[in-house]
Amino acid sequence: MGIHIEVRRGNIAPTVLLPGDPLRAQYIAEHFLENCVCYNEVRCMYGYTGTFNGKLVSVQGTGMGIPSISIYVEELLRDYACKNLIRVGSCGTIQETIRLRDIILAHGASTDSNFNNITFGGSDYAPTASFELLKSAYDYSAVNEIPVKVGNVMTSDFFYNEDRNFYKIWKKYGILAYEMETAALYTISARYGAQALSILTVSDHILTGEAMTPEERERTLATMCEIALNIA
Repeated sequence: MGIHIEVRRGNIAPTVLLPGDPLRAQYIAEHFLENCVCYNEVRCMYGYTGTFNGKLVSVQGTGMGIPSISIYVEELLRDYACKNLIRVGSCGTIQETIRLRDIILAHGASTDSNFNNITFGGSDYAPTASFELLKSAYDYSAVNEIPVKVGNVMTSDFFYNEDRNFYKIWKKYGILAYEMETAALYTISARYGAQALSILTVSDHILTGEAMTPEERERTLATMCEIALNIA
């Protein structure tokens, strides 16, 4: 039993979807899973287990940022022996060729956090997705004619950045979007030999200032979750 997830081992499925917002975890459980049971309410960070097409799946809120997701990923892998972790979250793009509501499969995650510098004694580590999950998500999307972008994302410690030019060097080097959790998810999963993938929906366009409405966020969530659940 973990400190932040208080349920006995065996009550969380090997495959777990990881939205940042605990209310999004509740939404996913109630709209996509059958016979779901809430297994965690510690700090209102809800977790649920149910079935999708007859297969046991869990969904666990993680909160925002590397410190928060690190807690939940660590406990899911260490204390509950989960095998497949799929982040379903939002991001802000910095590329003109990407639009609102586009879906990004993050094959790697750069970061401005010290998380990996501390872990690897100042050396650079390149956190990457599980090829198996990435390929499965890409193949499912192709067969079902769901457009996706595949590339490197930026996991940032900053939601509000005073430097208005913060994104320009990353844009030049092909970073698709900014988010706040993927680098930690991939690093910790690698340490435990687990499979991990971030599936992200573009909710904001940093270059244009465009942003999705709450209704649009809800509709696009369905597509992102469809991909995640069908490769679970």
